[in-house]
Amino acid sequence: MTLSDLGAKVGRAPSQLSLLENGRREPKLSLLQSLAAALEVPVEELLRRQPPSRRAQLEIALEEAQRDPLYQSLGLSYLKVGKRMPNDVIEHILALYEELKRSRTKPTASPEEARKANAELRRQMHERGNYFGEIEQVAARTLGAVGYRGGAVSQGMLMSLVQHFGFDLRYVQDLPHSVRSVTDLRNRRIYLEREQLGMHTPRTILMQTLGHIALDHDVPRDFADFLRQRVEANYFGAAMLMPESAVVPYLQEAKAARELSVEDLADVFSVSYEMAAHRFTNVATHHLGLQSHFTKNDESGTIYKAYANDGLIFPQDSDGAIEGQRMCRQWAGRHVFAAPDRFSVYYQYTDTPNGTYWCLSHIDPSHERDFAITLGVRFEDSRWFRGRETTNRVRSSCPDGDCCQRPPAELAQRWEGMAWPSARAHSHVLSVLPPGAFPGVDDADVYEFLDRHAQG
Repeated sequence: MTLSDLGAKVGRAPSQLSLLENGRREPKLSLLQSLAAALEVPVEELLRRQPPSRRAQLEIALEEAQRDPLYQSLGLSYLKVGKRMPNDVIEHILALYEELKRSRTKPTASPEEARKANAELRRQMHERGNYFGEIEQVAARTLGAVGYRGGAVSQGMLMSLVQHFGFDLRYVQDLPHSVRSVTDLRNRRIYLEREQLGMHTPRTILMQTLGHIALDHDVPRDFADFLRQRVEANYFGAAMLMPESAVVPYLQEAKAARELSVEDLADVFSVSYEMAAHRFTNVATHHLGLQSHFTKNDESGTIYKAYANDGLIFPQDSDGAIEGQRMCRQWAGRHVFAAPDRFSVYYQYTDTPNGTYWCLSHIDPSHERDFAITLGVRFEDSRWFRGRETTNRVRSSCPDGDCCQRPPAELAQRWEGMAWPSARAHSHVLSVLPPGAFPGVDDADVYEFLDRHAQG
């Protein structure tokens, strides 16, 4: 039955039914009843999430595939599925289509390509002050749809958000090791573990997972697209757990009292220190008139995440990549590991060739290793923060390297040519990044997991 045939039976234009068919409009109950009568099925049949049969599922999948511009680029005529066409023929066509999509998707990248993609993404974040207004709006509309009125987002509201997107939440103990969550789009389920994964709490992972759905993400086209989607989903998660309408007034009040504090921000909204510090950079320039920098590094000083719009100069390679570089030994992110109480907030002023910066640094422990999370501002803006009275002050001449990148002349003279260190294996520098649309994810593990739980 064509849309025109069905439209004639229910008194609706084919274009209106097309909107329903593609999920862009929800029908009223009266239209649902008319559709059910025209199709000679109960209304409940139209409301089920699963296709009524394997055959129907295959026909729907083939119809959607033929609408894909990638499929249409083959120049093939439209294939109408007749009753006599066997299921295995449709399955073969769909398998070829999936392989076509996979071959056209190029997320695999060399380390050099990955660094360039990351540097470009950071440049875009810098241009907009790390503020994504369009994602803030999506988060605000989503929270409004479930009745959010202010304050920290409760667990009950998180469950309402899952239902709002038409999913069920399942906690499991056998999640594949290569993933934080798995979304079953066929059965509309989201699978999580209750255990905290490093600094990522289950509620954080859940909101980031919903971010891909709320922002209409598709399978990444390449590694740069994968990175962009991850940044957007993480931003959405932070905007949901620390809503703009609540976090901005809170920070404005704290600034007026000269009591800005990342640890308070984390406590009030029940999020990790890392999320609180990074969320501060989202709103600081746009709403508070403050420019800042943010870093995440391990004890060796290797930088894992970095952002700055306050003029701080990070070490970087020839491609402009910061991640993987080693920060100055004099920066707060390194000194916090040597502090007498390494798990309390460490404050420091650092004199650099580009000016003096005030930083607060805190170690967030994880299962694998400890990371230092640092938020900093220029000297003149330290007056708005708690901890500004610290007497810790150091001098750094980086990025030219005289202060820490090269060994002191006396040490070099005593030991140069007399040391032969055995480095840890770094075979990964010779290989490309893990293949697949979602780099690092073992597809076989994920599909076996879904099969196991779908049957259950």
